[in-house]
Amino acid sequence: MTTSHDKSRQTPLYAEHQRLSASFTDFAGWSMPVRYSSDIAEHIAVRTAAGLFDLSHMGEIELTGPQAGLALDHALVGHPSKLAIGRARYSMLCDPDGGILDDLVVYRLAEERFLVVANAGNVDPVLEALEQRVTSYDAQLRDATHDWALIAVQGPAAAAIVSELTDTELAELKYYAIAEATLAGSDVLLARTGYTGEDGFEIYGRPEHAEHLWTELLRVGEPHGLVPAGLACRDTLRLEAGMPLYGHELSRDVTPFEAGLGRVVAFGKEIAFVGDQALAVRRDAGPRRLLVGLVSSGRRSPRSGYSVLDPGTGAVVGSVTSGAPSPTLGHPIAMAYVNVGFDQPGTQLHVDIRGTRDDVEVVAPPFYRRAQ
Repeated sequence: MTTSHDKSRQTPLYAEHQRLSASFTDFAGWSMPVRYSSDIAEHIAVRTAAGLFDLSHMGEIELTGPQAGLALDHALVGHPSKLAIGRARYSMLCDPDGGILDDLVVYRLAEERFLVVANAGNVDPVLEALEQRVTSYDAQLRDATHDWALIAVQGPAAAAIVSELTDTELAELKYYAIAEATLAGSDVLLARTGYTGEDGFEIYGRPEHAEHLWTELLRVGEPHGLVPAGLACRDTLRLEAGMPLYGHELSRDVTPFEAGLGRVVAFGKEIAFVGDQALAVRRDAGPRRLLVGLVSSGRRSPRSGYSVLDPGTGAVVGSVTSGAPSPTLGHPIAMAYVNVGFDQPGTQLHVDIRGTRDDVEVVAPPFYRRAQ
């Protein structure tokens, strides 16, 4: 029997996932491991030891040339031309009306070379938008997605594990930095970034080296408690860390200000950027809704799409974007957009869970913050 999963694209690590008896799901057209053992066990391993993720479905776009930085200044809401070589920054690509096309990480690999990492489901629209926006600059844009496999090691034991396979001094690789390195005999880009709320590394290696990197990391990581981890636990990890997910907290209908990410918008750049005028208007007018955290002492979790209600009137005042039981905290957590006036921490609200109302309290994300 043929399933939609059979038609999905496969990463260079697909055979390894099969060997480890992973369960698969289609994600953005890719056949990705959703879990290997249990969602909770993998989640706890990342919080207490380390997890190994295949992120090869993400999109990599390279921009090179004398005006590559200026081109990105025009295309994105951030200020990539000010990035130091070897540093990274979280940024966004917005529509002219200020809606979010994608949230991205931009790495500066050299004076005239940048690497932009896009969400798997947004690679095509990001490429199309960037091609239009950089055309008047002395810069060359290239879809480098097929050049890279991406593996992440996340958790408190990540540095100890990675250090066994490289001579790079990891203590000198700061958070949101990237360096060329040799790992298990392969040339890689080693970035101290991640999406779990833990310390960790994202490793960009050539696809033909991916299996060797994966198996070597598992080999040296096993004594440290490293386990392969799937997309299911990645979602609960990022939710606990209060990190937005495109398609849930972020979309073309949302501006960075509503998402609580206005800090990534760099007004006052030397050149205009796409969406600047609309974003200035939205900033000055103030948002009508805001992204908040919700916690519940109940047993049932608010889920994406559930209505948030005013307990006094029963009126709908918001909508849940993501929700799950928190394996770390032991109670349900969620993120939701609520109308201004219902966004202050401590506000008591209801969530309509399949026809019944459960009590929730507004909190400021993140729900979990690792010890420094």
